[in-house]
Amino acid sequence: MKLYETLEQQLKKEPNFVTDNGELKKWVVLNKAQNFDEELIGLLLDNADLKDKFFVNVKGTLVFNQNLFVQFLEQKNYLNDSYTQYKNKVGLTIDGKYLKQRNEVALVWPFKDCILEGGQSREEDKREEIFFNEILAQDEITQLLEPKVLTNAKRIDKDGEKPLDQFNRNENGTITDNLIIKGNNLLALHTLKEEFAGKVKLIYIDPPYNTGGSGDTFAYNNSFKQSSWLTFMYNRLRTAKELLTQDGIICVTIDDFELPRLWLLLEDVFKKENHLGTVVIRNNPKGRMTTRKFSLVHEYAIFYGKSESAFIKKLPVKVEEKSHNYIKDENGNWYLPVNLRKQGVDSNAVNKKGKLSDRYFPIYFDPKTNRISVTEKLEIEILPIDGNGIKRIWRRGKDDIEKMFAEKELYAKETNNGFQLYFKFRGGLDGQLAQSIWFDSKFSASEYGTRILDELLGERELFSYPKSPEAIKQTILATLGNENGIILDFFGGSGTTAHAVLELNKEDGGNRQFILVEQMDYVESVTCKRVQKVIEKDNLQANFVYLELKKYNQTFIEQIEEAKDTETLLHIWEQMKAKSFFKYSVDLQKFQESLEEFKQWELKKQKEILCELLDKNQLYVNISSLNDADFACTQEEKRVTKDFYQIKK
Repeated sequence: MKLYETLEQQLKKEPNFVTDNGELKKWVVLNKAQNFDEELIGLLLDNADLKDKFFVNVKGTLVFNQNLFVQFLEQKNYLNDSYTQYKNKVGLTIDGKYLKQRNEVALVWPFKDCILEGGQSREEDKREEIFFNEILAQDEITQLLEPKVLTNAKRIDKDGEKPLDQFNRNENGTITDNLIIKGNNLLALHTLKEEFAGKVKLIYIDPPYNTGGSGDTFAYNNSFKQSSWLTFMYNRLRTAKELLTQDGIICVTIDDFELPRLWLLLEDVFKKENHLGTVVIRNNPKGRMTTRKFSLVHEYAIFYGKSESAFIKKLPVKVEEKSHNYIKDENGNWYLPVNLRKQGVDSNAVNKKGKLSDRYFPIYFDPKTNRISVTEKLEIEILPIDGNGIKRIWRRGKDDIEKMFAEKELYAKETNNGFQLYFKFRGGLDGQLAQSIWFDSKFSASEYGTRILDELLGERELFSYPKSPEAIKQTILATLGNENGIILDFFGGSGTTAHAVLELNKEDGGNRQFILVEQMDYVESVTCKRVQKVIEKDNLQANFVYLELKKYNQTFIEQIEEAKDTETLLHIWEQMKAKSFFKYSVDLQKFQESLEEFKQWELKKQKEILCELLDKNQLYVNISSLNDADFACTQEEKRVTKDFYQIKK
């Protein structure tokens, strides 16, 4: 018996490998083989020929030759008369394996395996990243990403700030408070992971677009080098994925500069099959000038799910009784007027007898029995099918039309001239799918965002392109619908996401929860203040908790960045010697002796040197150091931190 026949006969002993028609499920078997499935391997071992062919004896232990088995299965229909891997397939291979068979195929770039702490600055053209591609050992990375101590905690509502007594939690013990956290967003994500892993329904982020611009008012560093930007985003996306529920969704906005690479990056992290769609958002009708040949009037929102269970919901459609001649039946269903006609005929005259003129086709409606009858194939023209007035033409035969009428998809109403047919408005029941082009506003979204900041805070200059809440609200509806879920934005900026959540909750009575992370100092003066003003303006019974990651070496980093001259840096150096944590490899005495040489360097280089001396694992205080006297955590910081992480002792 040929090997294929032997294999097929053996595999068919397992019902899960066989279709209803008795055919072998080739791709199921392939998947099982690639995952070293015990059930499959057991079947192969039960047959002497298959055992001899697909297993290797290594010092008395049988080892499954996965490559050979998969090669055999990849042949067309498990070829009966050939055992060549080349007869049916053309493709790229590495080490004899096709790319689709290699799990390690991925988007790669320099420093992909590094951690980029990253920072933001208003003066993007003057800021150099302080943590560029610093290669750490695994134990150092673990230290760096350890959850952090929390400080400066307070609850803020329409009446202002008050001390945080405790976090509110649901029946499962999860924090239900809205949160705004100040601190590096990568480290904040790892802190949030302790409490919210697998619990966030939507992540919406508006990261640096990496346009290479040189404006001096854009709040985020927007001029990363390509590989650094990819590393920066990759670190954060991988961690963010862990926070999502199984059916959770991430939405990332971007423009043309990094769209191709971001798409591949998201595919690498979230997998190709979980791409839900990409939306074009027309948000700047006046156009944004770039170094290229087009003035940009749009950007993109890319949607990915954590798994195949994620899906985009239908958007609710508001129907007004007077618009488009809608009518309601006794059950509250909405109907649209329908024009019936033959294919290719553009008119629909109904005579007084309830019959279309002979020029068209006969259709009858009996109001006594509430029945309709049709004698010819019809073309149904529905004007309109949705609130935007979009026409749809559906062709139906007479049996289909009579069935639709019987099932109340069609509705007839007597008129003076006979009757009028109506078609059920589906949007009134379960909504409509979100479209792939969104109009953020009738005018520039950034202008609208600027106007909001000006109205709420009198602040116009800090953000060059602030988002308006409209596209974010659309995103929330498309992912959460009316559900109450957690919405995370770890590029919090001016607080637009929180603003959108509060507005949407007010509109539909929802209780969605927002979590924002922002590193810049304006988080209190702009982000928090804006959210508090929205709560105050709309008289909302809402509040949020403000927290900070407790800084240590990060304080010195920020002082170094702000220094304007060498004298200031030397003063910072004296403070560092007394209080900071240095890398274990730094010879402080030797550096002190070389200060004269240090003074000869330009200011930018001096800053780089001082930053290089600091231990990046100690930028913020790790939770493991909560009771370490060197870090001087206060009793209040200990209380809040233990409450957040639910530490009992």
